[in-house]
Amino acid sequence: MIRNIDTKIITENIKEMCIEANHYLSKDMEKALKKASETEESELGKKILGQLMDNLDIADKEMIPICQDTGMAVIFMEIGQDVHFEGDVLEDAINEGVRLGYTEGYLRKSVVKDPILRENTKDNTPAIIHYSIVAGDQVKITFAPKGFGSENMSRVFMLKPADGIEGVKNAILTAVADAGPNACPPMVVGVGVGGDFEKAAIMAKQALTRNVEEHSAIPYVCDLEKEMLEKINKLGIGPGGLGGRTTALAVNINTYPTHIAGLPVAINICCHVNRHVIRKI
Repeated sequence: MIRNIDTKIITENIKEMCIEANHYLSKDMEKALKKASETEESELGKKILGQLMDNLDIADKEMIPICQDTGMAVIFMEIGQDVHFEGDVLEDAINEGVRLGYTEGYLRKSVVKDPILRENTKDNTPAIIHYSIVAGDQVKITFAPKGFGSENMSRVFMLKPADGIEGVKNAILTAVADAGPNACPPMVVGVGVGGDFEKAAIMAKQALTRNVEEHSAIPYVCDLEKEMLEKINKLGIGPGGLGGRTTALAVNINTYPTHIAGLPVAINICCHVNRHVIRKI
């Protein structure tokens, strides 16, 4: 049975999600930061983590963004095949939600119309939107504003199949080590393995939105996530890049079938705020 959804509902939800994501850290990320502040051995690292926790409290009480870079709006739309949209074109409705969220929420507008001419759009649109059609009559929206301090540290490696899992491990560690303090650690590391060039990158971005307390359901991937987190935290980069054992709070890995001749690996790094909000309509 077809379910009709007015796109004004999409606009209103995305507006609210823009403001929510930029002002409040998700509960899983907040717990991960708190745990790190309790287990960090470096005195300076512990102090930095304490300051990050104080920042969250100030943002909450004074209703100001948890980071001055309120990001480029990245949106994953999982649309049930039994949904019919009424009203504005869906993409226009999504971008209207971003425009309202960033203007009414007094969030920094960081998007330029052209990558070379650099004129600001003044409303943080257009968003980057990924669509997928799924079973059912619901719409799942994942909103993830992505700051570019950490985004600029992301990498794609087109490995050979013979590089195998050791090549994947080396790619992850290389990306994190090269990022160093520039990704505002402690970071969350999203990884996409498989697919092709762009599929790996999208998987890595989507991996950042997974609850950091949850591991992959695939046994070897689960083991790889734990191993990589341990090895990354032995790099000594630490909170703020000033040394310590807490370089990353989580490593989330997504995989997908790939070509017999390839092994794409994408690493999308996010800073300690790792903002994301998920809603179902």
